[in-house]
Amino acid sequence: MYRVKEAFYTLQGEGAQAGRAAVFCRFSKCNLWTGREKDRASAVCNFCDTDFVGTDGQNGGRFESPEALARHVRSLWPNAPGKPYVVCTGGEPLLQLDTALIEAFHREGFEVGVETNGTLPAPAGIDWLCVSPKADAPVVVEACDELKLVYPQPLAMPERFLHIRASHYFLSPMASPSAPEGSVDGVKQSNTHLATEYCLAHPQWRLTLQMHKIIGID
Repeated sequence: MYRVKEAFYTLQGEGAQAGRAAVFCRFSKCNLWTGREKDRASAVCNFCDTDFVGTDGQNGGRFESPEALARHVRSLWPNAPGKPYVVCTGGEPLLQLDTALIEAFHREGFEVGVETNGTLPAPAGIDWLCVSPKADAPVVVEACDELKLVYPQPLAMPERFLHIRASHYFLSPMASPSAPEGSVDGVKQSNTHLATEYCLAHPQWRLTLQMHKIIGID
């Protein structure tokens, strides 16, 4: 069974695929935080602002087979020209995403993108792999299409991950997990300046901003 918090059609907001239409399939559960506020202080990743607990989100649910979930995701793609693209995210999608589901997505015509923290091996068949390391969690993925690092993390600075082979290296400024929606986030403003300075000093890295939040979409 696959447990999905939410699934929705939107534009990719960050990284090399920014601006591309995609169905986001957000899986429940993560191996670095329970998703419950009472556990944040002791979590390996304690800055996440995403709700991935349960299956009660937009188009969320439990799916008994890879075919059932792939059909569900396909139903969210418009009947229009353009290559269907699904982004499997979380939580941590590799706790659930497997070869059978990837193949089911492919049969429905999708390219399959994955956003992972890199602590679990990636199954075969993924078309676009984005790794986003967190804190001092061990990263087992050694190559990916895109390395996207939330910055700054004292225990996960960019130089620690230069051994990972990637086509693209991005820094995403860390936001405050407690900033109200639509408010001015002073923490993110400061971290955007720090990330900008780092990219100027280390041009292997590029700055990426959360376009979906800037323009106000899912």
